[in-house]
Amino acid sequence: MTFETGNHAEQPHVESIDDPKRVLIMLDVQINMLADPPAGVPSSSTVGGNVAAILAHARTAQPPPRIVHVRNCGDPGEPDEHGAPGWALVHTPRPGEFVVDKRKNNAFAGTNLGALVPPTAEIVMVGMQSDFCIRATCSAALARGNEVLLVHGAHATYDRVEVLDHGTITPASVVEEEIEGELEEAGVVLLEMKDLPGMFTDS
Repeated sequence: MTFETGNHAEQPHVESIDDPKRVLIMLDVQINMLADPPAGVPSSSTVGGNVAAILAHARTAQPPPRIVHVRNCGDPGEPDEHGAPGWALVHTPRPGEFVVDKRKNNAFAGTNLGALVPPTAEIVMVGMQSDFCIRATCSAALARGNEVLLVHGAHATYDRVEVLDHGTITPASVVEEEIEGELEEAGVVLLEMKDLPGMFTDS
């Protein structure tokens, strides 16, 4: 069975499930984020393909990581409003995988994600948006004591409008690199797609 958690579904009895050594967090990998630009992130095609490859590899890994799909629930009228087409997950969860609904940037806040992710687990983080939910959730995981791995090319955001600089635009790719630098300084380990073969193993 697939376990759904959060505001819209029953809490799973995770205490009966062995604590995983690794967890793949699929953060806000939703239709609205990976739609064609400009609705989706500028790198939606590349990032979507990389995230799909990581998920496929995780599903065949032995032993497999715990896979958690985190789904943002936007406010009424937003593209990811609960039940809207853009709210749907890109990848249908398989039996044994978890779905966590959230309303804040930090996916641990107001959800039971912390019950699914032991502080001893190594987290592989992918998804959106780099400068909001990825930053906040990686930071919260580090504070819990988790080792956090962020995959370059498997997280993304939108171009940033610099309000204090006459509305100039900072490209999304630059913002993503800024966040990687900030998180690496804080203790996040950066991986490349070339690291995929060993991403969920001890080797």
